[in-house]
Amino acid sequence: MSATGLRTVPFNRPHVTENELDYMAEAVRSGRTSGDGPFTRRAAALLGELTGASNVLLTTSCTHALDMSAILLDLRPGDEVIVPSFTFVSTANAYALHGAVPVFVDCRPDTLNIDERLIEAAVTDRTRAIVVVHYAGVGCAMEAIGEVAERYGLVLIEDNAHGLGGHYQGRPLGSFGSMATQSFHETKNVHCGEGGALLVNDPALMARAEIIREKGTDRSRYFRGQVDKYRWVDIGSSYLPSDILAAQLTSQLESFSTLQEQRHAVWRAYHEGLADWAAGNGVSQPMVPDACAHPAHLYYLLFPDVANRQAFIGHLAAHRVQALFHYQPLHSAPAGRRYGREAPGGCPVTEQVADRLVRLPLFADLGETDVAHVIDAVSSYEVG
Repeated sequence: MSATGLRTVPFNRPHVTENELDYMAEAVRSGRTSGDGPFTRRAAALLGELTGASNVLLTTSCTHALDMSAILLDLRPGDEVIVPSFTFVSTANAYALHGAVPVFVDCRPDTLNIDERLIEAAVTDRTRAIVVVHYAGVGCAMEAIGEVAERYGLVLIEDNAHGLGGHYQGRPLGSFGSMATQSFHETKNVHCGEGGALLVNDPALMARAEIIREKGTDRSRYFRGQVDKYRWVDIGSSYLPSDILAAQLTSQLESFSTLQEQRHAVWRAYHEGLADWAAGNGVSQPMVPDACAHPAHLYYLLFPDVANRQAFIGHLAAHRVQALFHYQPLHSAPAGRRYGREAPGGCPVTEQVADRLVRLPLFADLGETDVAHVIDAVSSYEVG
């Protein structure tokens, strides 16, 4: 059915690739459905090719990959980890869960990424790490942030949930930090329903990361014949996904370039088709710096105020288009106040952005007719 009369254009529809059902059936028939099977290795290798990471550990979610990064930091109560306030809760929760204090830094008004100019003022003698989030897959100012991390001896971690396939100064996102995390939730460019990965770019961390993922045991070394039995040697948990999920992810990753072409076509149609309307209504479109190549993860609009944002979402719903707002500030959330603190100067940009942002439908199977319908529906709204 066309979107123009009988059904709503959804915000997201998970794409099913050509081989994933066959691969999943193959994994089931193999009788080897637990983690670290053949498809786990294939998916990890494909991720390595995309990101340049030599050490890739699939996990059950990006949240669990962040949790692993927190364990690898050996955090102690009172240690601090710098994070953006404009992000998903997992970015801060992973470190608060291990006793650290998330220190919330404001975002830039253009890219909505953590403002690199504010990070140094947030550093104290308790700071252990800086965690960046590449919002919408647009790279943070990694050169400047890396300099701050090096100057103070801090671990740099990338929450790259949006950024697979993105680049900063020609280098893949996920390759800058000592560690980086990926998400394969159904809303991401490639998915397996729920899943993630930890990219370990610092070789010194890999042996322990492998142990943490295997419930604190050296089980992986045992299966490689490096020890005669495996034992409990460290803390850890069950972060390893089933090979069935890895089979689905393998097919998705094999289709990555095709999926990206489809997503970029939608992103470009929005960006070009809404440019005049946005300029005439005081609405901001995404800004992509020259140094960045984004992966068309999402498309957003920034309205002048919350009243117009809410009215616009209702307007689209009446035109059978599902649009959503996004992150709410972590620094002012109940748990953010309890477990974290704001960096000097607070997070005023984050508060404004959170009230003004709307995300439009964007997924690989969004056809030209539906894209045109979304553009028409958006263009029929007038900012009051």
